[in-house]
Amino acid sequence: MLTKTFEPAAVEPRLYDLWEKLGAFAADPASAAQPFVIMIPPPNVTGSLHIGHALTMSVQDMLTRWRRMQGRDALWQPGTDHAGIATQMVVERLLASQGQDRRAMGREAFLKHVWEWKAQSGGSITRQLRRLGASLDWPRERFTMDEGLSKAVAKVFVTLQRQGLLYRDRRLVNWDPVFQTAISDLEVESREVKGSLWHLKYPVEGEPDRFLVVATTRPETMLGDTAVAVHPEDARFADLVGKHLILPLTGRRIPVVADTHSDPEKGSGAVKITPAHDFNDFEVGKRHALAMPSVLDADAKVMVAEIEADLAEVPGIGDPAFVRALDGLDRFEARKKILARLEELGLIEKIEPHVHQVPHGDRSGVPIEPRLTMQWYVDAKTLAQPAIKAVETGQTVFVPRQWENTFFAWMRDIQPWCVSRQLWWGHQIPAWYAPDGEVFVAESEAEAAAAAREKYGRDVTLIRDPDVLDTWFSSALWPFSTLGWPDGTPELRKYYPGSVLVTGFDIIFFWVARMMMMGLHFMKEVPFRHVYIHGLVRDEKGQKMSKSKGNVMDPLELIEAFGADALRFTIAALTGPGRDVKLGRKRVEDHRAFVTKIWNAARFLEMNGIAADASFDPATATSPLARWILDASNRAVAECTAALEAYRFDEYAAAAYRFTWGSYCDWFIEFAKPLLYGPDSAEKAEVKGAAQHVFGTILKLLHPAMPFVTEDLWHQFGYGGEGSLIRTAWPDAVTVGDAEAARAELDWVVALVGEVRGARAEMNVPPSVTVPLLLQGASGTTLARADRWIDAIRRLARATEVKPLDGAAPKGVAQVVVGEATVMLPLADVIDLGAERARLAKARGAAEGEAKKIRAKLGNADFVARAPEEVVEENRERLAAAEAEMARLDAALARIA
Repeated sequence: MLTKTFEPAAVEPRLYDLWEKLGAFAADPASAAQPFVIMIPPPNVTGSLHIGHALTMSVQDMLTRWRRMQGRDALWQPGTDHAGIATQMVVERLLASQGQDRRAMGREAFLKHVWEWKAQSGGSITRQLRRLGASLDWPRERFTMDEGLSKAVAKVFVTLQRQGLLYRDRRLVNWDPVFQTAISDLEVESREVKGSLWHLKYPVEGEPDRFLVVATTRPETMLGDTAVAVHPEDARFADLVGKHLILPLTGRRIPVVADTHSDPEKGSGAVKITPAHDFNDFEVGKRHALAMPSVLDADAKVMVAEIEADLAEVPGIGDPAFVRALDGLDRFEARKKILARLEELGLIEKIEPHVHQVPHGDRSGVPIEPRLTMQWYVDAKTLAQPAIKAVETGQTVFVPRQWENTFFAWMRDIQPWCVSRQLWWGHQIPAWYAPDGEVFVAESEAEAAAAAREKYGRDVTLIRDPDVLDTWFSSALWPFSTLGWPDGTPELRKYYPGSVLVTGFDIIFFWVARMMMMGLHFMKEVPFRHVYIHGLVRDEKGQKMSKSKGNVMDPLELIEAFGADALRFTIAALTGPGRDVKLGRKRVEDHRAFVTKIWNAARFLEMNGIAADASFDPATATSPLARWILDASNRAVAECTAALEAYRFDEYAAAAYRFTWGSYCDWFIEFAKPLLYGPDSAEKAEVKGAAQHVFGTILKLLHPAMPFVTEDLWHQFGYGGEGSLIRTAWPDAVTVGDAEAARAELDWVVALVGEVRGARAEMNVPPSVTVPLLLQGASGTTLARADRWIDAIRRLARATEVKPLDGAAPKGVAQVVVGEATVMLPLADVIDLGAERARLAKARGAAEGEAKKIRAKLGNADFVARAPEEVVEENRERLAAAEAEMARLDAALARIA
C-alpha cells in the first residue's frame, strides 16, 4: 500500500544503495551491446556540490540512464581531479592553523599530509553526487594522480618532448606572488579597480627641455623599460622614431620605436615598453629585439640586480642610489616612492583618475604579475591543427553549433601552452638535470640515469625538476588515461572514443580543446563525437549567482527540502540550447508538486484496483478512451525520444510533463472515473489495462530525470523487481486500432471542456454555477459526441446540458469555437457582462501600456548598449509576456457577445 505522500529523504538513500549493490550502473566491456560513453568532467577533489555541478551532472545522468534503457552498454566514467593549486592551498591553510609551514617541513612531509587529507576529506564531492542520483560506474572511479594515470602523464610528457612538441623556454607567464607559481588564464579573474593614469615625462636625449610623455598605470615597472613605442603613422612623434630617451631614475638610454601596439587615441599616444612585465610589451620587445630585464622578483618585490649595470648618474634625471634603495621593497610601496621622487624631479605632467581591469589570482586575491621565467611549454599550435580539422569536418560536433566559432577563434590563435607550475602537489615533471645543466627527460629516474650514463660514460648526480605539471595536462588525457592507456585494455578498445562530452562554455579552451589535441595525437581519433555545451545557472531574475548578492542556491539544501527528483526535473525543464538556466527556489517547489501529482495518480490507481498487468495487449483495445490514451502515450514517447536525441532537455521535460499531468492525470483519469466507479464490464477492464500500461510508460519516460520516485513506484506497482526500472527497456510505440478516430473524438471533448473552463475563468463565473452549453453550427458527428460524453461534460465543464441552437444567438452569452461549432454559455443572468467587459478592456489597456513602455526602452540604442545583458533580456521577456497578455485579453473580449 502506497503511503499518503512520497518521502524522498527515506526513499532516495535506500534506492541509491540498492542500485550500487546490484551493480546497476556498471558497464560491461564483454557485452556485445553498442557502447554509450560519457566522461565526467572530473570535479576538484577539494570541491563540494554546487548548483553548476547539479546542472551538468543531471544532464549527464539523464543521457546515461536513457541510453542504458535503450540497451546501450553505458559507461559514465567517474573520477576527481587533484586540483594542484586549490588542494595545496587547502592543506597549507590547514597546516598553518596548526602552526606548521610547508617550506619548513619539506616536500616529502608536505605531500604525505596532502595524501592524508585526500583520504579523509577528499570524497565529499562523490558522496554528494550520489545524493543527486548520479548513476556513475563507481568501481571504475579514477583520480588524476592514480598510479595508472601518472604513468600515462609521464609517457605523454616524454613522448611530446622527444617529438619536439614540448620544450623549455623563457617567456612571460601569469605569476601569482602569493602562491609563487605560474597560473593559467582560468585562474585569473579581472577586477575593476579605481586607480590613476600617470603622465610621466621622459627626457629626449640631446634635446634639453624636450620630453616624450607616456601614460601608465604602473610606474613601478618603469625601472624595466627598454623602449617607448609610438604609432608609425602618428605625425606628432615622427621625428623622434630612432632617437633615444633618458629613462628617469635609472639614467638608462632607451630607444623610441615605431609599433602599431601604440594607440594614438589612448593616453598620451606614447607607451612605455617593459617586456618582462607586460604581455603586449613582451611581443613588442621580440619584434624590436629589446632587452628584457626583470625588475620584480617572485614575491613582486623590486629587484635591481638585472638593471644594476645600466644605472647611470644623470643630473636631475638619473639617480642610481635611489634605485638601489628600492631593492626588496613591495611593488606598491616602491610605486609610492617612485612617484614621490618623480614629483620632486618635475617629471609628472599630470595625474588622471582611471578605472581599469586588473587581473587578480582567483584564489590568492592579489594582483598577478606577468613574469619572465623559464618554463616548460607544449607546442599547442601544431597540436591544434588536427583538432580544428576534426571540428571542421564534423568528426566532433558542438551542440549548439555556434560554440564551434568560439572553439575556432581560440584554436586558430593559440599560443604555446605553459605546462609547468611551481607547486609541490601534482605530477612532478619527469626531467632530471646534470651538473652541467643538460636535461634528461624520461619516464623514470632509472631511465634518466641510464641516459646520463650513456652520455657521460659514468654515473652523474641528477637533480629532478622541482616543478609539477599544470592540472589541465593530466585532465587533457582523461578520455583515454582513465581507460588504461598506455596499456591496450578491453575498456580502451571499447569505450574510446566517447559519445558525448557535457560541459560549460567556460572551459571549451582549457579542457575540451586540450582533450581533443591530446586524443587526436595519441589515439589518432577524436575523444568524443558530440560536445554538448550548457549555459550558466543564474537566479530567477537572470542575475549571476554570487555570495555578495546573497542569491547562491545550494543544491544539497534544495534536495533536502524538495527531493532530488524535483531539482533534477527543474534543471531539465530549464535547460535549453544556448541559454542560461534561470533557477529559483519556487521553480523547484513547483516541480515537487509534479512529483506529488504522479504519486497521487498512483494512489488513485491503487485504490481502484489497478496494478501491473503484463497480459494486457494494447492492440486489442476497442474503447475510444483506452485507444486515445494509448495513442497519446505513443506520441509522448516519440516526442521525448526525439528531444533527448537532439539534447533538448527542456522539450523532453515539457513533453513528459504535458502528457503526464495533462493527458493522463487531468483528462484520462477524469474521463475514466465513471467507469472505474461503476460495475465491472469489458470496457472497465480494458480501461484499467490501459491505465496501468500507460502509467508504466510514464514511469519509464520520466526515469532519466526523476529516477527515485519512478523506481519506487515501478517496484510497488509490480512492474518489476526492486531496482529493476533502471535496466528496463525504453518504451516503443504500441499498436493502437483506429487511433485517428479515438484521437478525434477525445480531443474534441478535451477541447470543449478546456475552452468552456477558460471562458468561465475569464468571466469570473463561480464554480458552483452551472449553465447549459448551446452549440451553433454543430454537425451530427459533434452532437453525437456530445451525447456520448455528456456525463463527463456536465461534471468537468460545469454544464447542465449540451443542446443544439438553431436560431439566432441569445443576448448575453460568452462564446468559444470548438471545431466547426460555436459553443455559447448563457451568462446574462449569472454575471454582469458589461462589468466584465470593462474589466477586461481596462486590463488590456494596462498590458498595452506596459508593452509600449518596454518597446520604447528596447528601441533606445543607448539603453541596449549600456545595460547589462541580463537586464536587456529581462525586458525582452517582459515585452513578450505583455504581448501575450494582450492577445489573451483580445480573445476574451471577443468571446463576449
